[in-house]
Amino acid sequence: MNALNSIRSLTPVGPRINSQRLWEHICAMADIGATAKGGVNRQALTTEDTRGRMLLLQWASCRGYQASIDPIGNLFIRRPGKSPDLSPVLTGSHLDSQPTGGKFDGVYGVLAGLEVLETLDDHGIETERPLELIVWMNEEGSRFPPPTMGSAVAAGALPLADALAIKDVDGIDVQDALKIQLAELPVLETRALDMSGFAYIEAHIEQGPVLESQACDVGVVTGIQGLHAYEIQLLGAEAHAGTTPLRHRKDALVAATTLIARIRAAMDDPEDILRFTVGRLEVYPGSPNTVPGRVTFNIDLRHPDPDFLLRADEKILQLCAGEVEGCPVSAKVLLRSTPVTFDDRVVATVRNAAGGRAMKFLDIVSGATHDAKYTAEHIPTGMIFVPCEKGISHNEAENAREVDVAAGAQVLCDAMLAIMSAQL
Repeated sequence: MNALNSIRSLTPVGPRINSQRLWEHICAMADIGATAKGGVNRQALTTEDTRGRMLLLQWASCRGYQASIDPIGNLFIRRPGKSPDLSPVLTGSHLDSQPTGGKFDGVYGVLAGLEVLETLDDHGIETERPLELIVWMNEEGSRFPPPTMGSAVAAGALPLADALAIKDVDGIDVQDALKIQLAELPVLETRALDMSGFAYIEAHIEQGPVLESQACDVGVVTGIQGLHAYEIQLLGAEAHAGTTPLRHRKDALVAATTLIARIRAAMDDPEDILRFTVGRLEVYPGSPNTVPGRVTFNIDLRHPDPDFLLRADEKILQLCAGEVEGCPVSAKVLLRSTPVTFDDRVVATVRNAAGGRAMKFLDIVSGATHDAKYTAEHIPTGMIFVPCEKGISHNEAENAREVDVAAGAQVLCDAMLAIMSAQL
């Protein structure tokens, strides 16, 4: 990777992307899983996710790109280079969404990457290295926790067997859901799990208000804060709601709410940098006239300081040991993702690409986690952010302007060309 050091200080301006085509692709993909409030529900390995992948594969097939898939369902679309044995320059993101997600989160990075490939075709540009667009499987983790599953498995951070065994709330595991999807997709070349490449750049909406508030065209992402994910379970005893006195109950839901309050109080952070979220709570048997006998909830914990994150981790595990309100508690760590700093050379290339287009840009750390977190552990990595309206994301009201998504895709194209033209 020393070749990246030869990239010139000012990225050459490359061909202009087709902003209208990019916007049309975004709108077409937004129709798949569209919700009444203008968002999307296209969770991983659902029918809607499969339809989204099929549409992308149709667009790729029209260009003659090669498509393949790995054992966890990461999808790869390859534009050949003149030297096919050289490691490829990579870009990508994800097509899956939250249950009440927006139409830009993840999908923008995939379609911006597709636009780069198509732009190079339009201008007859041959690259020495291949270029690959990656659609990571289950980045959101909304149906199958934890998030960034596909990239975590590819990076070796999550064993494949463990990931395939994870079940959704209906008891369907990843392995079976993936089989269903593969049966619906065109026959694809299979490839081994791998996390290698010359460089990786991911485009994404910011999912925060900073770029919009400072009237920036793009954000140059320098890293990602850390994320820990947990599954907590409390076991009580089902009982009749009308006949069982309160003092005789082992109410798992009452115990869970007590525990959540204790954990929340222990997560005190005067600087308000720590992010603590309980976003899923499952109550069994879920009957209005039965005392809950089992409750499971998930914790999402984030902070840019790894030491702070580990201290918070210790507090959570201490509080989740033993019993609460007579209900035994068990805690399972789903993910420990440490903060990441992106490769200086790739970050500088993105910065130069924005400057080469006379765009206003800002260096920024990502509060949200992304698949780029795992690529960064194996491949020189960077990210490009574009503003989103009021910083709203993971929400059907999520929105971005056509001019902003075009700007980010243009920077992506210029930066990838600069990396691909590095002298070996």
